[in-house]
Amino acid sequence: MTKTTIEWADEVWNPVTGCSKVSEGCRHCYAERVAGRFWGERKFTDVRVHPERLEDPLHWRKPRRVFVNSMSDLFHHDVPFHFVYRVWRTAALANQHTFMILTKRPDRMLEFSHWMAGGDDISVAEWPQNVWLGVSVETQKEADKRVPLLLETPAAVRFVSCEPLLGPVRLGEWLPSYDPTQHYARPEHEGKLDWVIAGGESGPGARPCHPDWARGLRDACLASNVPFFFKQWGEWLPISEMGEEEQDHLYEPALERYPDSTRECKVPCRAIGFDGGEHWHLTNGFPSFLTFQVGKKRAGRDLNGRTWEEFPR
Repeated sequence: MTKTTIEWADEVWNPVTGCSKVSEGCRHCYAERVAGRFWGERKFTDVRVHPERLEDPLHWRKPRRVFVNSMSDLFHHDVPFHFVYRVWRTAALANQHTFMILTKRPDRMLEFSHWMAGGDDISVAEWPQNVWLGVSVETQKEADKRVPLLLETPAAVRFVSCEPLLGPVRLGEWLPSYDPTQHYARPEHEGKLDWVIAGGESGPGARPCHPDWARGLRDACLASNVPFFFKQWGEWLPISEMGEEEQDHLYEPALERYPDSTRECKVPCRAIGFDGGEHWHLTNGFPSFLTFQVGKKRAGRDLNGRTWEEFPR
């Protein structure tokens, strides 16, 4: 049993370890950093399965949310389907837990669902109801590729993790149409996303997250009655999320360093535009935001003054 600091999970279970980079969100992979401290000469790209760990969740009595493979991707091409099936079998047997599987390879996840069904489509009713499937997306480009494949794959709950959030991501076409007067999602929109997680990047070299990117996802979820979970700002905290006292603490008088500011930052800071670039002027009609590198702990996870930690029912 491995406790975790990941806010939306209680435990991590790693029947597979090792992975390889597939997109920009992998650049500063936290799992690779962890592996580098403990794996010795073994490379992180050395993907291994661990049959000896398969039965671990069967011994956990208290129900919990389990993040599957925080140190890998279950649908990596080096993981054979017969081993993925054994992971599935454990999850189905340990039905007191909820198993959350996140992948950047939804094409292979969809292929596995056909493999399970012998080449035919498999219905949600035949899928373990305690297994939630999600895709990780960092930009609109990755969302456009990965979310449709996720929605083709049967699952009791489908979710998207927009972390690290590196640009504006619009999920509207994959969210259910909600009727606020009746308090329900319209049935013709079943098969849409059930949950959205968002968060900024942390660790060495972390890139800042524009507050409008996070707010846009939250507002879309509110309009669709979809649970929204804001995990973290990461290393960088936007000035709009600070009180006046905290802002004053981070500045000292200066005129020469920044042409658009009368004060100088005491810690590293950037002005980020809505397109993800760094600017000191209006970008696409949106003002750039000053953001400060204060560290993950200090940046926290409040968005507009509150914590968003909603889960699917």
